[in-house]
Amino acid sequence: MSYAIVETGGKQVRVEPGRFYDIERLDVDIDGNYTIDKVLLISDDNGITIGQPFIEGATVEGTVVAQRRAKKVLVYKMLPKKKTRKKRGHRQYFTRFMIDSISVGGKVIAAKAEA
Repeated sequence: MSYAIVETGGKQVRVEPGRFYDIERLDVDIDGNYTIDKVLLISDDNGITIGQPFIEGATVEGTVVAQRRAKKVLVYKMLPKKKTRKKRGHRQYFTRFMIDSISVGGKVIAAKAEA
């Protein structure tokens, strides 16, 4: 089982080919390809490769499946006995990203199994 740890949107995510992940919003159209080059760690049959901080020439390629918004988060502020109330809501944008392949130096280490 091969996997990689990548940095995207200020967060570190463990990714595997053939699975989708919800990450911070990417400015890419739906069904568009995107390459993440900030790869921190790669684990495959040969062992584990750790970058310092990133692995040179390592990329994770994938396809944007959807652009969505998360559930609404309500923020309610109230001062008792002062008749002060504020109700605000926020919905964060995110991108659903399907991982197609993990490669190092142009050589594909792991790829999505075609059905």
